[in-house]
Amino acid sequence: MTPAGALWHQAGVKLPVLVLALLSAATLSAQTLDADPPLAADQAAFATWVGNFRTAAINKGMPAAAVDATLAGVRFSPRVVELDRAQPDDSAWKPSVFATYLERRLEPVRIGRGRAVAAELRPALDRIAAQSGVPVAIILGVWGMESSYGTVTGSFDVPQALASLAYDGRRRDLFTRELEATVTIVARGLADRSQLRGSWAGAMGQPQFLPSSFLAHATDGDGDGRADIWNSRADVAASIATYLQHAGWRRGESWGMRVTVPDTLDRDKLRNLFAPKSCVRPMEKHSRWLSVGEWRALGLTQPSGLSWPADETQATLVEPDGPGTPAFLTFHNYRALLDYNCSNFYALSVALLGDALR
Repeated sequence: MTPAGALWHQAGVKLPVLVLALLSAATLSAQTLDADPPLAADQAAFATWVGNFRTAAINKGMPAAAVDATLAGVRFSPRVVELDRAQPDDSAWKPSVFATYLERRLEPVRIGRGRAVAAELRPALDRIAAQSGVPVAIILGVWGMESSYGTVTGSFDVPQALASLAYDGRRRDLFTRELEATVTIVARGLADRSQLRGSWAGAMGQPQFLPSSFLAHATDGDGDGRADIWNSRADVAASIATYLQHAGWRRGESWGMRVTVPDTLDRDKLRNLFAPKSCVRPMEKHSRWLSVGEWRALGLTQPSGLSWPADETQATLVEPDGPGTPAFLTFHNYRALLDYNCSNFYALSVALLGDALR
């Protein structure tokens, strides 16, 4: 998963699951990756940290050759740390408005690309959806949100970015684990070191998987024996479907629906009395679970003209910008989208992009 995708989840606000492309360790230079030259003192301390990581990784049984190949040429990146500290879970972040966020993502170019991919890959997409139970529209929604169907996949050296973030220490355990997962990818020959480029947070490929997500969910969708999330569109689609399947997507069920909320709705009586333990801030926007029948009895209506699901279907009310703003009833499968990237803005945008491509 999961910048952007899988990272914010680890800190209560999942990062979006992430992108990658690989680069040659032998020719990589710090000047290629960072506009601002790192301070010499930072580089010296970083080199010590890298040496300690190497020793620890080898002591854990990781092949020395794979460790050395992964770490070859890495230097401390102040730019990566700067981007990490500017993320939404920091106090300097200014909240955005969902309508503005959605307008920038649910736009004609992205929708057009999604329709082109759907037409090109229809047999493969139908097969993957049938096998996984994840609808084609949702696969395309995630794909479009993560990398606009492979057009935006990042240019940072993934091992360098992960090492810089682990060294910085704000989320040291997370990024150290992801760097270890990168070593495992290299050791198993699952990707060349020269390919490992992606987001500043270490996300890789068109589905923006962190290295650990690649190891857990990357899937061979074209039958060539490899899971190539950088170049094979069938593998990208299959990998997204596998991720959501592993996250608990239920075959034959929807993600949710737009609703209109009556002015008389007493939201205090609908508050979730159980504090969320993960994905905290996004989940605080959710009501407690009620059946669709109960929501309808409270006066919610469905403006789109689509049919309601069965009355016993459990749903939570989400108003991403608060009362009086666009509202949605979300079902169990919505939680799988939050697992990919723990943000209501993200999950709703995936779902609505999928609806637009249906």
